[in-house]
Amino acid sequence: MKNDESYLGDVQDVSGTTVSIAMSIKSLTGFVYIDGQGYRAGQIGSFVRIPIGFDNLFGIVSQVGASAVPENRKDFSEGNRWMTIQLIGEGPRNGSFQRGLSQYPTIGDKVHLVSERELKGIYGQPDKPYFVRLGHISNAESIPALVDVNKLITRHSAVVGTTGSGKSTTVASLMNALSDTKNYPAARIVMLDIHGEYGQALKERANIFKISAGSRGMASEKKLLLPFWALSFEELCLVAFGEFGNEKDKNIVMERVYQYKLKSLIKHPRKGVTKDTLSVDSPVPFSLHDLWLELFIDTFGTYHNPKGRVGDPRSNLAYELGADGKELKGDPYRGIPPTFKSVVTDAGEDKINWLPGLLGLGKQVLLLGTKLRIPRYNFIFSPDHFLPASDGKIPTDVDELLKDWLGSDNPISILDLSGVPADTLQTTIGVMLRLIYDAIFWARDLSQGGRHRPLLIVMEEAHIYLNDATKNMASSIVQRIVKEGRKYGIGAMIVSQRPSEIDPTVLSQCGTFFALRLTNASDRSHIASAMSDNLDGLTGMLPILRTGEAIILGESVKLPMRTTIEPPPKDRRPDSQDPIVYDEVSLDETESPGGWGIKNETNPRYDEIVEAWRAQDPKVSKVVKAKK
Repeated sequence: MKNDESYLGDVQDVSGTTVSIAMSIKSLTGFVYIDGQGYRAGQIGSFVRIPIGFDNLFGIVSQVGASAVPENRKDFSEGNRWMTIQLIGEGPRNGSFQRGLSQYPTIGDKVHLVSERELKGIYGQPDKPYFVRLGHISNAESIPALVDVNKLITRHSAVVGTTGSGKSTTVASLMNALSDTKNYPAARIVMLDIHGEYGQALKERANIFKISAGSRGMASEKKLLLPFWALSFEELCLVAFGEFGNEKDKNIVMERVYQYKLKSLIKHPRKGVTKDTLSVDSPVPFSLHDLWLELFIDTFGTYHNPKGRVGDPRSNLAYELGADGKELKGDPYRGIPPTFKSVVTDAGEDKINWLPGLLGLGKQVLLLGTKLRIPRYNFIFSPDHFLPASDGKIPTDVDELLKDWLGSDNPISILDLSGVPADTLQTTIGVMLRLIYDAIFWARDLSQGGRHRPLLIVMEEAHIYLNDATKNMASSIVQRIVKEGRKYGIGAMIVSQRPSEIDPTVLSQCGTFFALRLTNASDRSHIASAMSDNLDGLTGMLPILRTGEAIILGESVKLPMRTTIEPPPKDRRPDSQDPIVYDEVSLDETESPGGWGIKNETNPRYDEIVEAWRAQDPKVSKVVKAKK
């Protein structure tokens, strides 16, 4: 019999893609030698082939031993000499491998172990530019782990793994491979970096946008800006006004916003929108600060009402006087409200009354005023050169924002959200993703649209804003991206340490999984249910994967593979390494200097802790005493 050295056993039971094999006595010796190289027979996750005519069927070992005995053979005396495999594809002998099956094995077909030489023929086309190398197959260092870029991006993907499993390093390796300008000169990637981990790792290939840009002296850092007028009305309400008590109040604000946008459009016409097509959601600049002042006056204003005087109350507002004798009219661009005199209804010449028809918007107006005064909200409400004047005129339109995010010279744009206030984080993420999606969607047939230049959106710590328990704007737009984005050239990469908390709709649309070590049973079951392949044997290996090792399976790889990810150089790794309590490595070689094994500083600088705390930035400039 040909290939006796790789023979494992015979097919005894076929149920869909699950095949049960009775193992031969020879295969039970433990080691099988093929081409002079030894292989462990029957290893979980190893590959087998079943020759049928001129074709080979390929499968993955998922069970070995007594648990693999078919139900209808439990009474037989074959003992534990059984193996269960999951069929995954086929290919002509000495030909190319293809996913899917056109035929099934029958009882008595021979089953063989797949050698490293055969695996190279299945896995490898390393000379093809649309394959990127991430490392090597764990049990075959000579076989590179290749991922098809076409299917990785357009069919979406997920990188999942417990904290400390090497998830961030894997993402950094992926970004380094995908941003190689030699192979992909027009690569386009947007990363949502929740904790500011990737700026240092990818600074040579990325533009970094953050609220406190420039605090580290990095030339690649730019200010993170999100003009309020580019938001839809619902988004603006969530960010600026909060919840409304009733529809009447909400409709009043909606009408005011529309009128401000209409006046702006009449004064400064803009291509693509006219008075007839303008809506409250149109991205037309207007002065939110002037609107806030108007709403404040209409909510809290008082006016002088002397006897016999008739006229517009708003032309005779009752402002308090400051120490300099001037009326305290406030400053809308600094969020300082006007101060009105109290109501005086006693008989006399100078009566002071409330303005007629006061609005019930006290809570909403006060909230917006507070946000206008807090500098940490300036990236939305005072966005530098995107800030409109009172008449709606702006120095720079939103096309410059899209050019920064989507069209810079560097292939990666990192949106560092570590400084975004927690109460607006989910809404901010949702708005950013909606702006990007709308731009790519409507520009799908243009040169910078997604069909001509696809976009990959990487969402770090996705469980924070894609939680299945809460429905928010970010979750809604991501669902839309994973369902429809493929048609318009938008790909999503979901990165999470708790996949069980992510909306199943999002995970189920991911065509490729990079599954690192997962110790939580609910996380593993969530991943297993989302995977298109029936590979319980492989998902059962997730708790025992080594750090930096991943099982890659799905549409972007020919076969599921246990892969050792090649990490980036030490100076290009994410800022997410675990602190080392006691390190035997010298200070010159360690990645994490410090720990309990090193003598403490003579004069610890706790003032630097307070400085970083107040600045809300761990990379503040250090205060160093001048040496004499």
